[in-house]
Amino acid sequence: MSVTESFNRVHYALRPAKQVERRILIDALLLISDSGFPIRDYKYTGMGSIHFVDFSLFHKIIGIRNMLSVEISTKIENRIHFNAPYKDIINLEVGQPIGNFIPKLKTDKQHLLWLDYDDILREEMLRDISAAASILSPGSILLFTVDSEPPIKGNNREENTEENILKSKNYFTSFADNYLLPYREEDFNYENLPRLNIKACLKAIRAGLVGRQNIKFQPLFNFVYADGHRMITAGGMICDKKSIQKLNGSRLFKANYIRTDFDSDPFMIIVPILTRKEQLVLDSHMPCPDGWLPGEFEMSSEEVQNYKKIYRFFPSYAEILI
Repeated sequence: MSVTESFNRVHYALRPAKQVERRILIDALLLISDSGFPIRDYKYTGMGSIHFVDFSLFHKIIGIRNMLSVEISTKIENRIHFNAPYKDIINLEVGQPIGNFIPKLKTDKQHLLWLDYDDILREEMLRDISAAASILSPGSILLFTVDSEPPIKGNNREENTEENILKSKNYFTSFADNYLLPYREEDFNYENLPRLNIKACLKAIRAGLVGRQNIKFQPLFNFVYADGHRMITAGGMICDKKSIQKLNGSRLFKANYIRTDFDSDPFMIIVPILTRKEQLVLDSHMPCPDGWLPGEFEMSSEEVQNYKKIYRFFPSYAEILI
């Protein structure tokens, strides 16, 4: 199965950690909008596949009406056109990589660009990220998602054996050596791969900004989550002086999920497995004080704290019998 067919492996709308991430991003976009950025007038470019979850949420909740969904696989072209909601709002491009459309983004318009890759980091991804940084207008938001599992198949890929570390090192340095220098052997350990990926992507952004006068990239997001594979989503805003001033006057930086630099620990999205009754009990005590534990059922302090971080964005699923 090719890397472009993850739609066959998982239902995009039923990934709880990913859904928490989407809701967090919407919360952040609303805060950014409150600061004077007209997010609903931005153009959203992403990868809707056959589910269009991000597109539906961004349109329904934020009000974005100018959208482009890009899908490289032609195997599902009919399904894409059949499932696309809001026919007059979402434009569809099938059969080309999203990188082909980045140079076509209008520089006199603000954008929300989500390079939502579902595979491990590749050279063309770094090119896309760098190209986006070179062209996006001030106030635009750039997001990228990559799989942060090691490029190793098998059940032992999480083990930090010399062989696994060497395979990871050889893979990443084969195309991203300049983006990773300086590095150490331990940077290729399993637990350090999210930071390694972020480092490469940030340097790709900085490479794209070379030659742009008075423009900088302000990091805002750095999430690690897993609905099976461990993923990272990071990003921020392309800023000029005016954009920085607006951001600094916003409530955005009070949010617990904001990361203003990529050297800090990422915001971990860990979704506990709860029954509906358990969730109702937890919600009745949120935001709970440190050390609080439910008396009705067993739950560790770590699990409670993980839920406390994301309870506002926790998805609810239910089966509807028709």
